[in-house]
Amino acid sequence: MAKKAKKVTPLMKQYNTIKVKYPDALLLFRVGDFYETFGSDAVKASKILDIILTKRGAGSDSETELAGFPHHSLNTYLPKLVKAGERVAICDQLEDPKQTKTIVKRGVTELVTPGVALNDEVLSSKSNNFLASVYFGKYIGVSFLDVSTGEFLTSQGNAEYIDKLLQNFNPSEVLIEKQKRTTFSETFGNDFHTFYMEDWVFQDDYANETLNNHFQTKSLKGFGIEDLYEGIVASGAIMHYLGETQHHKLQHITSIQRIAEDAYVWMDKFTIRNLELYNSTNTNAVTLLEVIDKTISPMGGRMLKRWLALPLKDVQKIKQRHEVVKHLLNNEVTLQKLQHQMKHIGDIERLISKVATAKVNPREVIQLKNSLEAIIPIKALASNCNNEALKIIGEHIQSCDILRERIKETLNEDAPVNILKGSTISSEFSSELKELRALAFSGKDYLDKMLERESKLTGITSLKIASNNVFGYYIEVRNTHKDKVPDTWIRKQTLVNAERYITEELKEYESKILGAEERILAIEQQLFSELVNWMNSYIKPVQQNAALIGRLDCLCGFAQLAKDNTYNYPDIDDSFDLDIKNGRHPVIEKQLPIGEPYIANDVFLDRASQQIIMITGPNMSGKSAILRQTALIVLLAQIGSFVPADAARIGLIDKIFTRVGASDNISMGESTFMVEMNETASILNNISERSLVLLDEIGRGTSTYDGISIAWAISEYLHEHPSKAKTLFATHYHELNEMTETFERIKNFNVSIKELKDNVLFLRKLVAGGSQHSFGIHVAKMAGMPQQVIHRANKILKQLEKSHSSEELTDKVKSLNDEMQLSFFNLDDPLLEEIKDEILHIDINTLTPVEALMKLNEIKRMLQKKKRA
Repeated sequence: MAKKAKKVTPLMKQYNTIKVKYPDALLLFRVGDFYETFGSDAVKASKILDIILTKRGAGSDSETELAGFPHHSLNTYLPKLVKAGERVAICDQLEDPKQTKTIVKRGVTELVTPGVALNDEVLSSKSNNFLASVYFGKYIGVSFLDVSTGEFLTSQGNAEYIDKLLQNFNPSEVLIEKQKRTTFSETFGNDFHTFYMEDWVFQDDYANETLNNHFQTKSLKGFGIEDLYEGIVASGAIMHYLGETQHHKLQHITSIQRIAEDAYVWMDKFTIRNLELYNSTNTNAVTLLEVIDKTISPMGGRMLKRWLALPLKDVQKIKQRHEVVKHLLNNEVTLQKLQHQMKHIGDIERLISKVATAKVNPREVIQLKNSLEAIIPIKALASNCNNEALKIIGEHIQSCDILRERIKETLNEDAPVNILKGSTISSEFSSELKELRALAFSGKDYLDKMLERESKLTGITSLKIASNNVFGYYIEVRNTHKDKVPDTWIRKQTLVNAERYITEELKEYESKILGAEERILAIEQQLFSELVNWMNSYIKPVQQNAALIGRLDCLCGFAQLAKDNTYNYPDIDDSFDLDIKNGRHPVIEKQLPIGEPYIANDVFLDRASQQIIMITGPNMSGKSAILRQTALIVLLAQIGSFVPADAARIGLIDKIFTRVGASDNISMGESTFMVEMNETASILNNISERSLVLLDEIGRGTSTYDGISIAWAISEYLHEHPSKAKTLFATHYHELNEMTETFERIKNFNVSIKELKDNVLFLRKLVAGGSQHSFGIHVAKMAGMPQQVIHRANKILKQLEKSHSSEELTDKVKSLNDEMQLSFFNLDDPLLEEIKDEILHIDINTLTPVEALMKLNEIKRMLQKKKRA
């Protein structure tokens, strides 16, 4: 017997038609006063939103899962869905249900995705919400767009550079060609929300056409990106995606900017992660951004993040920022006035974007006007400063007088969020509105007069006039007086103790009132819409103000930071020296118990006499803190901030590399040691003469002797490399102290300790000379290790030290050498052939030191295997 076809209601038929067009999205389907989800969408929504999952048509042929919420709660529930990584299609009723006798027309009015959101509840005020696009060509192209601010950026380069940018900009969603999904995850991992698009979208001619159409230009030369072939393709894909997600009003995206790789300090993704600039893998860890962010406005907060991700390499631009900070520190009154005014400035960058996308409400327009008014005193303060950079900011701020005046005369100061609430447009702005409001709101007087007149005419003193939703206005007469009711009144309702009547006059009055209220609403909506459209011509001036306020806010924040924490003016020059006097770690010093001073340290590096500092000392003595604080001081100086040091002279740094600790990557199937070697190889292959290299405990992911060998070879390579990169190398291998005897620019320092009778005190002070002990057992004792474990460890240590006396060690090496030689002299040994093949296939010209060490290790293992056999 044939299976009975499942019945589909007209509503579900309409739903299914729309759902087919958005298979990847969760569809919010407006039904009356609710947004409903059906089927698998309902199951998903009920889990994410913690709402009840029910069944529509339970028990019938058309049964399906159902979960919904009231339409006015959209701003509560939508952010939860987007933050969970869902793409949400909002399907609205496109006509008034009262105006149709068939099913209401519906259609998707907006597709909200993690990377395309304008909702305040989804966005974080001090962070951008970037949508990214990645295109794999000869190079890899990347593009970043924040639709909520209009910022549009592009670049291209190798995988390492694009990886760094993805780390810096931390996009909420990444667009990729369908064919490249495996390539993307292999290159950049699986940490991003990705969306795969058809390959035809990623075409050169289509991208150029899309971008030129949007910017209304003939070519992209004016933006300085015409040579970024892959970057343009990635950018075109983003603009196409905005169209696909029903975002067509995009006048606020006024330009596209190139991220110039050579303008900013290079930091690979490991360095960004190791220095914990704005994220940390450790729970409860405090990031550098949290410590230095003294910005007040959302624009300033977002700009500071960008500055931190892209430190400057131009000495003049850096000094210009330092001079502004110095001026603000010396003129405290100006600083306080600027900061006071900034507290009254809303997120004008996102507000003007809402104007462009027609998603702005009346209260937000008032907020924009008030913010622009708060900027006027800032313009005056900055323009009258005797600092050139501040003067320029003041002169470039737009006062937007006409815009502010038009908003002021059009809208009521207490305009509501929802225009349907009424009282949005000022009565003084429209004479028709004034008359209609007079009619609508003079009702009480009119009804009081009518009541008085009818009471006199009928002699009924207890008459009442009221209204309800069923039949509007009515006159209520108590039963004791109903014989006095005139014949012209029409009875409408009988109650226990009274009768209700309507009259021609009441009906006429009611239609007048209702007509006036409907007309008022229509006029308000029309006038508000006209205002918003007119405001579009002010997008660029407001965006310019947003950028200038953001910049000024960052510089005021730097001044506040320096004032609160005794930071000093760093001297940036074109030399190759790094000379820090009493440097401190900006984050650690803020976390010390009250009253405990931070132990400051000097660091001096140059390319002539002290290129590499070998820092030895026990674990927990503060080696890593000294390394990190050196990088952070350089970083702060080159973003324009003062630094946590008594003095700092910094020869411009163009690359910062760190390899700190054993950050395991086992999730990607790699051992700690392999990860460490990959990261170190990346450093050695990219160093320049202005690089700062910070290496912490390199080689500890393998056996002690392998570790010492690798650490030694890396240090030797850095010393002999023509770039002579400035390096701090922290290690607990005190054997590396011997390097100073052979290599003139390597100097030994150690983090001093004070040995007490049964303990050790870490003084955290960097002093010249090497350390001879590890003190690992003392650290174990401090950590609360059981006494018998400590006692046994000390015994084993003494035995090991005894057995590893230099004579014994020499004998062992000699005997191993003899064994190796014997095996080589056996010409018939197939192992010799194997090793010979290994060596002959090595391209020495392209071999890096780390690869050489690893190859040597491999040969050594082959010999050990042979020995065991």
